[in-house]
Amino acid sequence: MSHFIHSTAVVDEGCEIGEDTRIWHFSHIMPGAKLGKACNIGQNVVISPGVILGNNVKVQNNVSVYTGVICEDDVFLGPSCVFTNVYNPRSAVNRKNEYMRTTVRRGATIGANATIVCGNDIGEFAFIGAGSVVTKYVPPYALVVGNPARQIGWMSENGSRLVFADNKAVCKETGDQYILENNQVKKL
Repeated sequence: MSHFIHSTAVVDEGCEIGEDTRIWHFSHIMPGAKLGKACNIGQNVVISPGVILGNNVKVQNNVSVYTGVICEDDVFLGPSCVFTNVYNPRSAVNRKNEYMRTTVRRGATIGANATIVCGNDIGEFAFIGAGSVVTKYVPPYALVVGNPARQIGWMSENGSRLVFADNKAVCKETGDQYILENNQVKKL
């Protein structure tokens, strides 16, 4: 198995690290975490027990991925984005049995300093703008921004804004075609 772990990183026994994954300065991978192939874990990242990262997940600096979070393949977590796992935390109240699940679906992007409130899944290829606060489900291909995050458009799988005319759009970078039906985007 070939992967890279920087000398300042802490990787606990009992975690799984996929081939070609790279773990950088001052990061901590805790027992029971599962990291897929070709992931990149930036500086000062914490991956908690039970977290699952698919293949080719990019976690930028200063991100804590807490128990209950699952990121599918090709997810991008921007610098200093935040996940929660308890809806109503209190220091004096132990709520470890109340951790909520959050799934970030394949190809989704979460921008820098965004906050994902626990229990709100992110759809495939969705794009969460920098600084947004996600308080509800985000549909596949949706572009959301603000606090609370609100949908302002749609994104292609390549990360380009889609402009629909007659319920059809073309990615300006790849030429891929998309259709909008019943407020859902599908790639043709």
